[in-house]
Amino acid sequence: MVATAATSAFFPITSSPDSSGSKSKKLGNGSTNLGGISKPSASSGGLQVRANAQSPPKINGTAVVMTPVEGFKDEDAVSSPPPRTFINQLPDWSMLLAAITTIFLAAEKQWTMLDWKPRRPDMLIDPFGIGRIVQDGLVFRQNFSIRSYEIGADGTASVETLMNHLQETAINHCKSAGLLGDGFGATPGMCKKNLIWVVTRMQVVVDRYPTWGDVVQVDTWVSASGKNGMRRDWLVSNSKTGEVLTRATSVWVMMNKLTRRLSKIPEEVRGEIQPHFMDCDPIVAEDSRKLVKLDDSTAEYVRKGLTPRWSDLDVNQHVNNVKYIGWILESTPLPIVENHELCSMTLEYRRECGKDSVLQSLTAVSDANVGDMVNMGEIECQHLLRLEEGSEIVRGRTQWRPKNAERFGKMDRIPAQSA
Repeated sequence: MVATAATSAFFPITSSPDSSGSKSKKLGNGSTNLGGISKPSASSGGLQVRANAQSPPKINGTAVVMTPVEGFKDEDAVSSPPPRTFINQLPDWSMLLAAITTIFLAAEKQWTMLDWKPRRPDMLIDPFGIGRIVQDGLVFRQNFSIRSYEIGADGTASVETLMNHLQETAINHCKSAGLLGDGFGATPGMCKKNLIWVVTRMQVVVDRYPTWGDVVQVDTWVSASGKNGMRRDWLVSNSKTGEVLTRATSVWVMMNKLTRRLSKIPEEVRGEIQPHFMDCDPIVAEDSRKLVKLDDSTAEYVRKGLTPRWSDLDVNQHVNNVKYIGWILESTPLPIVENHELCSMTLEYRRECGKDSVLQSLTAVSDANVGDMVNMGEIECQHLLRLEEGSEIVRGRTQWRPKNAERFGKMDRIPAQSA
């Protein structure tokens, strides 16, 4: 009987109606049907067994009547907590499943964002990083997408946008090559001697302007220019078709950041930059024609009162080179701007200007009748940007072609190093 009671403690017996239809028997003064082992009584010290059967148990065919143990009361029949088994000690599986589901959904969302692909081929993909070094470690390449705020009234990128791309790749080239010190575009050796790079001359040829949504690929490299200069070239092309869009070359020298005077290249700095020089010809043939100095008597168009804003200054506390181009074009006649597009530009930087400078922009149109500018072919203009007191900032020459004209130059690849 003790074995029967122990078995019923782990495997409770569900009561069922007796097949013979007999009623439950009362056990002494108690009338409840119990199955399990109750806690031992303090008075008896033995096992108290409560049966859960519809008929009295039988032993060897003889019915046995169980009398209640002394001290047993009806209130003891209140059900006790379920026994501690392996199953009911497990954690709440529903909460664990909900947590796992939440984690998987979040991971799926992040993966979808990382593995995003356009559903249409004309949708813009813009996974551009800082760029990379190519061609034996001497050429830096970076892609740019043309944004809606970078295009002008005629639907193409502005010349300032293109110049900003050139300037950005130059800085990133130094960074990727490990030549960027504490200064902006300066090597560690230059930072020690308070030296910075300044551009003295730039030539730009635009074969075609990109439009909104185009992705342009900009390649840049450096070469030696005389004993104390460096030449930097750029080749801009359509990243999808390979069509050449813009070519540019420039000459840079060093200037002391404190004294604002030009400086020779120290041997320490030369040792840093010379391994990155490429031995090749300029991407744009040098325009050796002398730039004309304009004055009040030779200039046909003058724009006065130009002042730099705080946002026009770079980290070296002088006006950004790209801003000069915008000021030069301020005095270009409107009929030329409306009916022609800038196709080439040559600039000579004479001196810098600061935040308190007031400038004048002067332009002269070469061999042109102002009233017939709309129907003219290519137009050449001479430019001068100067301070109000007369000091020259930039001399320039620009060439303009009728809009939608065929591209006039081709250069389909990065030049190989000279033997």
